[in-house]
Amino acid sequence: MFVPDLGFALAAGLAAFFVGMSKGGVPMIGSLAVPTLALFMSPVTAAGLLLPVYVISDMFGVWAYRREFSGRNLAILIPAATLGIGIGWATASLVTDAEVMLIVGLIGLAFCLIRWLGRAGAAARPADVPRGLFWGAVSGFTSFVSHGGAPPYQMYVVPQRLPKMVYAGTTTLTFAAINALKLIPYAALGQLNPANLTVTALLMPVAVAATFAGVWLTRRLPEKLFYRLVMGALFLISLKLTWDGAAGMLAG
Repeated sequence: MFVPDLGFALAAGLAAFFVGMSKGGVPMIGSLAVPTLALFMSPVTAAGLLLPVYVISDMFGVWAYRREFSGRNLAILIPAATLGIGIGWATASLVTDAEVMLIVGLIGLAFCLIRWLGRAGAAARPADVPRGLFWGAVSGFTSFVSHGGAPPYQMYVVPQRLPKMVYAGTTTLTFAAINALKLIPYAALGQLNPANLTVTALLMPVAVAATFAGVWLTRRLPEKLFYRLVMGALFLISLKLTWDGAAGMLAG
């Protein structure tokens, strides 16, 4: 039986802070939550423990961005992500964490390099169904396995060059739906057990406070700086996921 200590408490609090800030609109930082907690437990256990923290934080994020989002993107991404979650559930015993981390990391790195080395001044690309369905499904799948749905999501949404607050709201509402949908398969897989929910209750004040701090910060960041943070965080997180995934596959 896992016995919490000071190190675990600090890591769990930091993970909850990352979750809350991401729900407040600070780009990509939520992807650091599971790796932080995975220092003290398996990534699968960490993902199950944090899912209720994501879901409850989502409620506050949805309220904060209830008037600032792209309805067209939500209409495309949420059904696609639902399909991806279903695929993740059906293949949970066939796909390893390391494989998913490597795939997600490589997607994120490729996207950053294309944006930085390619046509940076290219015109904004509007939302479209084929790309949205594909990247939405990939995002749902990777989010189910490791809460790592952000890089595929960015592949579709960032090129649209949405206004900063619309981007933040669309991201928050999309992942609120994804996380709510994940509750059913996570419960079926035994990840929502009483011990996890007890820890969740202790982490919630940190996550909720961080959510409102994230909203405050997002509203005050200049738009160019905001998107630079999106890309910078995406690159660093993708680099770590690629490293961890490759190391895990070699070790396995």
